[in-house]
Amino acid sequence: MSKKVLLLHGWGGSNHPHWQSWLAGELAKEYGCVSFFEFSDFDMPKLDVWKEELLAHLQEFKPDIVICHSLANILWFHLCNDEALQEVHKLYLVAPPCLECKIEELKSFFPLEAPKKLYAKKILLITSTNDPYLSMEEAEKLQKELEIAMHVVKDGGHLNAASGYGPWPWLFGQIHI
Repeated sequence: MSKKVLLLHGWGGSNHPHWQSWLAGELAKEYGCVSFFEFSDFDMPKLDVWKEELLAHLQEFKPDIVICHSLANILWFHLCNDEALQEVHKLYLVAPPCLECKIEELKSFFPLEAPKKLYAKKILLITSTNDPYLSMEEAEKLQKELEIAMHVVKDGGHLNAASGYGPWPWLFGQIHI
């Protein structure tokens, strides 16, 4: 039986040529059950709106695997802190921004405390040595606070299309549907 995979994008979405778009297609080709969820107003996101949208979708889709990119990690953390989630089998936290991010358009999401529980059996933080939104120091601090494994990509930027991450076979191989 295949697993249900939920892909959650960050600020600005993750349309082609972003790796999330590519990954959704690859999972579908393997007859995987995938939801590439699109939040409303992703250029000017509002935390309360995104929370409501995600909670409704989680209730309907009931994923086994959740793959967050960028701001979606922060949204997941808020729902963890609200104790509003059901446990998933695997959680991938890809390129989360610093918990103290000060970008004006995202102010409703920050600051926040690292959650005490991530509502997943297996968790992997994936970051880059030169992510403009999370320094290596901040990534190591977050890893320690969350007490999870971390995979570091050398010079991967924000691990998005702008930094060359369209097809990403390594991540596809991690999912094991």
